[in-house]
Amino acid sequence: MMTVPSETEILIVGAGPTGLTLAAELGRRGIDAVTVDKAAEGANTSRAAVVHARTLEVLEPLGVVSQMLEEGVKVPIFRIRDRDKVLITVDFREIPSEYAFALMCPQDRTEAILLSRLQALGGNILRPAEVTGADINENGAHVQIKAYDSIHEISARWVIGCDGMHSKIREAAGIDFKGATYNEGFVLADVHMDWPLDHEEVSLFFSPDGLVVVAPLPQNRYRIVATAEDASEKPSVPYMQALLDARGPKAKPARILDSVWSGHFKVHHRVAQNLRKGRVLLCGDAAHVHSPAGGQGMNTGIQDAVALAEVLADVVSGSDAARLDTWAVDRHKIAERVVALTDRATKVATLRSSVGQRLRNVAISFAGHIPSFTQNLGRTIAELENRSKDKKTRKGSNP
Repeated sequence: MMTVPSETEILIVGAGPTGLTLAAELGRRGIDAVTVDKAAEGANTSRAAVVHARTLEVLEPLGVVSQMLEEGVKVPIFRIRDRDKVLITVDFREIPSEYAFALMCPQDRTEAILLSRLQALGGNILRPAEVTGADINENGAHVQIKAYDSIHEISARWVIGCDGMHSKIREAAGIDFKGATYNEGFVLADVHMDWPLDHEEVSLFFSPDGLVVVAPLPQNRYRIVATAEDASEKPSVPYMQALLDARGPKAKPARILDSVWSGHFKVHHRVAQNLRKGRVLLCGDAAHVHSPAGGQGMNTGIQDAVALAEVLADVVSGSDAARLDTWAVDRHKIAERVVALTDRATKVATLRSSVGQRLRNVAISFAGHIPSFTQNLGRTIAELENRSKDKKTRKGSNP
C-alpha cells in the first residue's frame, strides 16, 4: 500500500499508455510526479494494438522500444480490399523511418512495459485512487482522491489529465469537449483462426454489408474489427464468423477457431477546446477521441506525453511556463488533424449507398496506382508528419 502524499509538484491522473509514458519520461528526466489511477490494476485486454513508427521514434530515449519489438509483430503492409480484389496497397517499408512497419503490440503489453520502466526509474502508480473532485486556481490545484476507503487531498502545482474520454480533470477545469458520436457501432475480437492471407498484412475489407479489418497479433492471434449494429456486449464466435463470411476473403474463407476476448463499442470524434487551462494540461483521450481508423489514438496520446514531458520538465526547472502554451497549441493542431483524417476515413469506409460504395472503390483503386499517393498515405498513417511540430515545441517558439 502506497502512502498518499499531501502535495506534489506534478499530479498525473490516469495510468493508461499516455499517463505511464508521461510519468516514465518525467522520471527519466529526474522529475518526480505522483500518478494515480482509479483501476485496481491495469486492464488485461489488448484494446489498442498498433504502434506506429513515429511513436517508436519518440519512445527511443525511454529505453522501451527493444522490448516492444520483441513482444510485438512487425507488419509492413496495409491493404484495402473489395473482398478478394486488392484496391490499394500501402507499403510501410517505403517510409523514411528506422521503423518501417506497423508494430502490432497489444495494449496490455505496452502498458506493462511502460510500467516496468517507470518502476525501474523509481516511480509507481497509486491505485485504486479515484478523483472525486478538484479545486483549481491560478497557483495549482487541490485534488480530492478516494483511496484505501478514505478521501485524501493532494495539492499539486500542475495537474495532467490522462484520464480518458470521461476525464474528471477536464470537467473540473471547465474545458469543453466538442464533437459527436458516430451512428455506427463497432465490434472487435481477438481470435485464433485459419487465415488465408499473409501474416505480414493488415487487411481492410469493403463489402455491401459493411467493413471488416483483420490484423495479426502476437501468439498467432488476429484482431478483427467490424461495423455492426446488432451485436451483444461480447460478440460470439459464430457472430464474428458470420461477419467474416459476409465481408472477408471469399475465394479462401477464414475459419475462426476460438475467441480470446471480444467487445462492442461506439465511436466518438471529439477534441478538447484547449489542452491547457492554467495549471491543468490534457493528454491522450482526455484531450481527443476519434475513430479507430488507422490506429491513431494511443499513438497520438503517447506522443502528447513525450512532448509534454520535455517542456514540463524544463518549466519545473525554471523555464518560462509560456512554453506550455506552445505545446498545447501544437498538440491541439495535431489532434484536430488526426480527428479530421479519421473522420473522413470512417465516413468513406461506412458509406451505405451502393452507388457511393462503387464510386469509392473505383477512386481508391485509381489512387492505388499512384506511387506518390500511397507513399504519402504511408507517412500519414505512421504519423511522421508530427516530426516538424515536435521540433517546434522543443525550440519553445511562440504559438
